[in-house]
Amino acid sequence: MTAFSTDNQKNLMLFSGRAHPELAEEVAKALDVHVTPQTARDFANGETFVRFEESVRGSDAFVIQSFPAPLNQWVMEHLIMLDALKRGSAKRITSVLPFYPYARQDKKHRGREPISARLIADLLKTAGADRIITVDLHTDQIQGFFDGPVDHMHAQVQLVEHIRNNYPLENVTVVSPDAGRVKVAEKWANALADAPMAFIHKTRDPLVPNQVVANRVVGEVEGRTCILIDDMIDTGGTIAGAVNVLKEAGATDVVIAATHGILSSPAAERLAKCGAKEVVVTNTLPLTEEKKFPTLTVLSIAPLLAQTIREVFENGSVTGLFNGNA
Repeated sequence: MTAFSTDNQKNLMLFSGRAHPELAEEVAKALDVHVTPQTARDFANGETFVRFEESVRGSDAFVIQSFPAPLNQWVMEHLIMLDALKRGSAKRITSVLPFYPYARQDKKHRGREPISARLIADLLKTAGADRIITVDLHTDQIQGFFDGPVDHMHAQVQLVEHIRNNYPLENVTVVSPDAGRVKVAEKWANALADAPMAFIHKTRDPLVPNQVVANRVVGEVEGRTCILIDDMIDTGGTIAGAVNVLKEAGATDVVIAATHGILSSPAAERLAKCGAKEVVVTNTLPLTEEKKFPTLTVLSIAPLLAQTIREVFENGSVTGLFNGNA
């Protein structure tokens, strides 16, 4: 397979970190290119070494990396890959981050806390990234942390299509897991034939991570199929609690739809037992066998990433992928 090229010999090259090579291969197949071969290894003390086996001089380089645990290892590998491309004279370097690391640390809740999402953006720029492609950021403001173009893509199209094909829309209610994601829920509701909406009132202790108490449902859900949406599922406690609240409020079925399936332990067990009819996520992060369970459905984000990369490479319209609604 050959890389895309134009009359002026513009050359697309695709690179992959070791965290999620299956996704990179899917993207490569959709683009009809190959993942550039490389040597990558870890020294005994944990240092990472990367060397690309083909010349990258003058290329339009796209580097895909996902960030499952151990997240910090893959962040460092990605930065090293960017640095290698910069020193190898790549013409433009695009960091493709299906899941943006440290996205939940996007602001200071109290004094003497970091804004780690901004730090990641600064590190990417310093390492050599000219542009970022990412999917469903935890908060939109993160786009402003990077000094350069950020293509913020959305998996809603794939997730909504799955709901459309599997559930009667006349009985669907879109549910936001908290008041902060109501705007996202509105977009979902519009996409699902102007479905009614509800949200769950909840409380969070800022001193205790991954622990949220779901209190009550605001909106009518009795006898409805509730589509409970979120951007990510980590330990699963919050979303499982929300399912329970919806069931107690009379929901007939609950379908969980989220872009990023982090699924840290004991998420798989919680989600399998929470009573949700289906849990739908995308493959922005790799899902090992121990994270899978019978009601889990995984949709591929590769077509969206491939389309975005193609538009960026050909100087097309990324916004056009969402009919102007991105």
